[in-house]
Amino acid sequence: MAAQALIPDTIHFDLAPRSGGAPYRIFLRIPTSARPPQGWPVLYLLDANAMIATVADILRVQAAYPLGTGITDGVVVGIGYPTDGAYDSVRRSWDMGPPPGQVYPPHTPGGPDVRTGGADEFLAFIEDELKPEIDRRVMVDRQRQAIFGHSFGGLFVLHALFRRPAVFSAWVSASPAIWWEGAGIVAEAERFLAQGEIEPPGRVLLQAGEYEQALAPFQTGAADAEKRIMGFAESRIVDNARAMAERLARAPNLATEFQFLPGETHMSVLPSALNLAVRFVFGTPAA
Repeated sequence: MAAQALIPDTIHFDLAPRSGGAPYRIFLRIPTSARPPQGWPVLYLLDANAMIATVADILRVQAAYPLGTGITDGVVVGIGYPTDGAYDSVRRSWDMGPPPGQVYPPHTPGGPDVRTGGADEFLAFIEDELKPEIDRRVMVDRQRQAIFGHSFGGLFVLHALFRRPAVFSAWVSASPAIWWEGAGIVAEAERFLAQGEIEPPGRVLLQAGEYEQALAPFQTGAADAEKRIMGFAESRIVDNARAMAERLARAPNLATEFQFLPGETHMSVLPSALNLAVRFVFGTPAA
């Protein structure tokens, strides 16, 4: 008899904001190995419905052989939605969109209007409600808390860094939608940098794939090729991510890195980006 496959070492539960509204689906991956005395390092993962299984398996395989991989074990807190799909496009638009936000047409016929601008509320939920719930369930190292987001999630990661830099110690922004709504995040970055030295010190990783700003070989000559080229000219994901990394490198206490991922499109970039993010967050320091 066939049985439903499960994500190893991972549970999920729903957690609604105290202020009301729909719950989030929280995926919690806890290592089975011995816990470090100071607690586990932890990675908060956005869009977890689409990514938690990938990250759980990366750690299950690589953390078992730290001398061969340079990866130590850790907790993963995936933040998703109560859906069987990979994404909830309406809710994530609100949660991950920096304020003030705008209103857009429905994503599906008969669906609700799509609003952006709720990123500060979402960040407050993570810091003030989700983190205490995780602390209740597992001992984490408060000095080693990281966050990963892709695309709109990558934009949220940058906004969260600029608004509340003490919330995490490591920030991974993959394929960030820096161009979104007039590229307001760039002005946010400049205001952030103008504040001076970052406390506490942190680390930032920005990532982008080769074919996020150029047609992949299999897209050349496709029916939507011209539309894609126009989109690349507007979003400039690779150039914008690299420029943001160069901008943030000016911050004295913010170690910043940019990774260019050859051969990857906006969606195929995820496994590579996640694998490198795990190394960035859970990797053992160089001797």
